[in-house]
This record gives sequence, structure tokens and C-alpha cells, in this order.
Amino acid sequence: MSERITIKSQSQLDKMRVAGRLVGETLNYLEGLVKVGITTYELDREAEAFIRKNGGIPSFLNYEGFPASICTSINEVVVHGIPSKKVKLKEGDIVSIDCGAIVDGWHGDAARTFLVGEVKPEVQKLVKVTEECFFLGAEQAIAGNHLVDIARAVETHAKEYGYGVVRDMVGHGIGCNMHEPPEVPNYVDPRMGRGVRLYEGMTIAIEPMITLGTWRIKIAADGWTCTTADGSPASHYENTIIVGKNSPEVLTLVK
Repeated sequence: MSERITIKSQSQLDKMRVAGRLVGETLNYLEGLVKVGITTYELDREAEAFIRKNGGIPSFLNYEGFPASICTSINEVVVHGIPSKKVKLKEGDIVSIDCGAIVDGWHGDAARTFLVGEVKPEVQKLVKVTEECFFLGAEQAIAGNHLVDIARAVETHAKEYGYGVVRDMVGHGIGCNMHEPPEVPNYVDPRMGRGVRLYEGMTIAIEPMITLGTWRIKIAADGWTCTTADGSPASHYENTIIVGKNSPEVLTLVK
């Protein structure tokens, strides 16, 4: 990990736009494949093939030993679910797919939570509100604000619905490394004060992880799979953004 926060040049931002677009396109492609009966392994294979076909490298594959190109996190799994030939999506599931790609040495990183068939209304609401949390947080990603402004926007909206805001997993800076300073929390920690000041040209990944129950998590024996401590459903929504002068630019959202 880099030791300091970097402000990217225009040429570097252009490269990040390319990487970010590929990540967004990959997630759009995977959304069309999410259905009852497909295995998470099949989704992983499709993601890797799509990324490589379009000139990228899956950044998650072998990252600190992670064995796949995407994370597939179902229901109570918050993040870092490992794709498996044995795991098929079932009616009523939600699945969070986290995806990263490298193009010309620069990274994009994003996540979406998809509905599988008919999902309980309260879980559908959780997924919708998690996405809203991202956009409210991202609105604060403008020059002159601080990290606490992003965190407060995310946390305030989630708490309006009584949801848990995961604290032990956070967003991050991103650039020529997938994870760079600063950490981007989704809750206000008095110990952090206002946090880092935001400058135009900073690139960060904002990623609310919101639960229907507790904010507390536990890590499985595989060292990766992160679940809610109480088994409640969790939703994850993430995009790579550029901090702007008056508004952020979202790099990984492709319509």
C-alpha cells in the first residue's frame, strides 16, 4: 500500500476512467447472468473472461491470496465471499458482487447487490437504501470537505431505517494500487475527528456495507468470508470516484 495520498494528473485520471468503465460494464454484464440456479463459480468465470476480453486484468485474482476474480457474497455475507462450484443462487437470495480490474496499470473497483427472483420486501428495501447511502456519501466528495462528511451522510441515512452500518470494513483510496490511503469509513468515529481533507483529483472508493441487524461482523475459517455476527442480511454498494471541485465523478457506473 502507498504511504501517502496521491492527487492524480489528468492523464492518470483518464486511465482510471478506462479501468472504471470496464468494471462498471463487467457488473452490468453479470447482472444479466444473475438467476436462480447459476453457481457463483460460473459468475466468476464469466467475470474473468469478460475483463480479459476487454483488455483488463482481474485485480482481485490472487490479491493477498484471494482465489477468484470477483467476490460473491450471499445474504448474511457482507463481503469477500469466495465463488464456489457448490454454491447456487436460490430464489429469494441477494448476492453482492464486488469486482476490480486493472487497465494499463490503473485500478477500478465497484460492487452491486443483486436480487435473485422474488426477494422479501424488507430485504429489497435494505438493498435500495444501501445504494442511496452511497450516493448521499458521494455527494460530499468535493474539494474542501473532509472524510467525516462522507461518513456522516452514509451513517445518517442508514440509521433512519434502523440499519446497522459495518464499521470493521471501510472504503479506500485507489489508483495504481487497489488499496491506497485514505481509509473511507461509513460511520462517524469521534476519534478520527474530521478526517482527511478532500482535494480535487483524489480518487477513492466509497462502499457502504449496511445490514438489517447488527453492525458487528465475523470472519470465517477461510480467512476471507465476512458475515454479519447475527446472521442478518447485508447489502454492499461501491463505486470508484474522483473528488471534484463542485461534484464527484463516478467512474464505475455505466448506464
